[in-house]
Amino acid sequence: MKNQRVVLASRPKGDPKASDFRIEESEVPQAKDGEVLLRTLFLSLDPYMRGRMSDAKSYAKPVQIDEVMEGGTVAEVVVSKNSAFKEGDVVLSYSGWQKYATASQGLRKLDPSAAPVSTALGVLGMPGMTAYAGLLTIGQPKEGETVCVAAATGPVGSMVGQIAKIKQCRTVGIAGGAEKCKALIEEFGFDAAVDHRSPQFAEELAKACPKGIDVYFENVGGEVWSAVLPLLNDFARIPVCGLIAYYSATQLPTGPDRTPELMAKVLRQRLTLRGFIVSDFADQAASFHRDVSAWIKQGHIKYREDIVEGLEAAPEAFIGMLKGRNFGKLVVRVAGDGASGRS
Repeated sequence: MKNQRVVLASRPKGDPKASDFRIEESEVPQAKDGEVLLRTLFLSLDPYMRGRMSDAKSYAKPVQIDEVMEGGTVAEVVVSKNSAFKEGDVVLSYSGWQKYATASQGLRKLDPSAAPVSTALGVLGMPGMTAYAGLLTIGQPKEGETVCVAAATGPVGSMVGQIAKIKQCRTVGIAGGAEKCKALIEEFGFDAAVDHRSPQFAEELAKACPKGIDVYFENVGGEVWSAVLPLLNDFARIPVCGLIAYYSATQLPTGPDRTPELMAKVLRQRLTLRGFIVSDFADQAASFHRDVSAWIKQGHIKYREDIVEGLEAAPEAFIGMLKGRNFGKLVVRVAGDGASGRS
């Protein structure tokens, strides 16, 4: 039995390419005392991984060349030398882009009877927690306000909009293409949806926000941010959890320096612009799981998963995600035999 893994072959220059990854085989690691051997069932693919491929200074160390790509996983314990776990347990882990891994800490048991285990990587995992903590702690939406979010059919954006609806706000989602915009209204219950690919995007966004924007949940940047900025109301709050439009940039954009305009608006309109990492709000994990689990059971929160099959498909799926090709939380089914591996 061999372990299959995906390693970083080279640091991307601009958009990642298939050649920046390498799929290789290695021996299955052996669990030592205090460890468990994990078999990966599901692998999460997320935009932050693009930052890990770069050696630029950031809040976390980069993946090194020839190292396994980092990533959250749902895995099954196949060998246990740790009294806290038994064979057959399903756990949330951070074992990366590989079929087998060992671990001794950082694991959380999952209950496959409570929810599909893949949701621990999405609506009940890091993306869901990002939306919950960022919106409620930084955005602080109030009844009757307008909440706008980009990448709105993604796992974070769709949660932001639905939580805003629970808080009785007007919700405006920005997405790419008619199909996604339709789903925002019919599936996720947004009040309005705007296609950022439209030539009249800025005008259509303004029309969808007749009273301006009180909370803008930022995870894109680029032209979307340029269209949002003029619509921000006094005392607007802007949680910033991602800037996917810039992740593969190799130089600063050309054109005039708009920093003075931004800073003037921050001052005059008393804007709150705060970046965050989901781990900043780790103390909210219990309330997140309690609230979101209840909202799902009550039908207030719906979610989509975009599941691709096989670890070897991970590089192309990841590249496509950065271009907006996925619809919902992107997950790789690495192994799916047995009840614990079903989504």
